[in-house]
Order: sequence, then structure tokens, then C-alpha cells
Amino acid sequence: MNNSNIFKQSDLHGISIQETNSTVWNNTPQFVAQVTVQPEHLDEFNHTNNTIYLVWMQAVAALHSRQLGLTFQDFVELGYGCVARQHHMEYKRPTFAGDTLWVATWISHNEGKADMTRQYQFVRESDQTTVMQGHTQWVCIDMKTGRPKKQPSRFVEAYRAVN
Repeated sequence: MNNSNIFKQSDLHGISIQETNSTVWNNTPQFVAQVTVQPEHLDEFNHTNNTIYLVWMQAVAALHSRQLGLTFQDFVELGYGCVARQHHMEYKRPTFAGDTLWVATWISHNEGKADMTRQYQFVRESDQTTVMQGHTQWVCIDMKTGRPKKQPSRFVEAYRAVN
């Protein structure tokens, strides 16, 4: 399965951090994207379905990695990739069809070993309220064996943690 089977490229697109209000962020984002909640993103309560946030977390991570010069094709060529070990998601407010969200991400922990932590914060543009925040523990693996491996230098250089 590739990302095009998980999310539409047009759903989430990168924007300049300057297009947001810098005072809303828990930490200085390394990358910000924007998405508008569509009717197909809603659950039976007419809120954005919780699984959609996970899809957007994956999507913004992929967009940020691409901006850093690491695409899935680069992972294949290097023989190393990143897989999720665990996700933590805290839903703070519901969102609805038509809401535009700013989706920020940053690396908060990376010592160059096998794992690193990526943070996420979702802010509704209209009232600049944080609606969801979370993090993912990513693990570097050898793509042939699937076993955890120390990150290659290219990962360590690209995925620097924000202080």
C-alpha cells in the first residue's frame, strides 16, 4: 500500500509558518500544512472521525520528510525506513465539515538511535483553538529484515529535534 491509497494528496498541503499565528503553537513547528474537513471525513456524530486525524498525522509526516529530502524512494535506496511503534492522540475539541485546520509537526526527540518522536498539533484556523495534539514514536528499520536499526547519518541529519 502506498500513501495514495491512504490519503488524497490534495487533502493536505504545506503552507508557510508565517501564514499562521505563531502564538498558537506549543513549540515552533518544523512544518505546517493545511486541510479543510470534508463531509467524507465525518463520523456518525458529524465530527471529524478519529481515524482521519491519524491519516493526517501520517500525511504531514510524509510531507515534512519530503521537504527534508527523504521520500519513500529514498528509504528504498538507503535500505532504511521509518515505521510507527506507537501513536498518542489527545482530542481537545470536535471539528466539522468546512473547518480549516493548520496541522503542525516537529521532531521533539532524536538521539540518532533507532527511535525518534514526532509531535503534532492541529489548530482550527477560525478560532485558533488546538483541537488535537499527539505524537508518534517512529522506529528506523532495515527494510530487508524489518528489524530496528540505528538511523543512518542521512536520517540523523534530516530529523533533528527542536529544542
